[in-house]
Amino acid sequence: MDALQKALDQLDQATAAVRLAVQNLGNAPGAAEAAGGAAHALSGGAIDPFVFRFAIFVLAIFVGYYVVWSVTPALHTPLMAVTNAISSVIVVGALLAVGIAASGVAAGFGFVALVLVSVNIFGGFLVTQRMLAMYKKKDK
Repeated sequence: MDALQKALDQLDQATAAVRLAVQNLGNAPGAAEAAGGAAHALSGGAIDPFVFRFAIFVLAIFVGYYVVWSVTPALHTPLMAVTNAISSVIVVGALLAVGIAASGVAAGFGFVALVLVSVNIFGGFLVTQRMLAMYKKKDK
């Protein structure tokens, strides 16, 4: 009888976790948290939510790699422009992290983010300029 009650409790937990996952479909961090909880509940505690989220992260790396390397050269310049625009938004967040950080660690991470994003933006502009120079007519 105890095993049946335990199974019913696990089923209730899994149902609640799945409901939470469905409710949070539009909220990416909440959906990841809920999906990790649902996997944990459905597997009876065999799948740790951290491992579930880490597996999603690793899959995203592979998908991103194959998407980026399958881009044709003609689309490179417009995609670099979009990447630079996204990086400029990250600069704003990094500046906020440096400016209003409550601890030295947060300010340090904000500064590192600011340096890396700056390298990304300026390198992107240089690569874009070089790509556009390939399409210009050469003077004789």
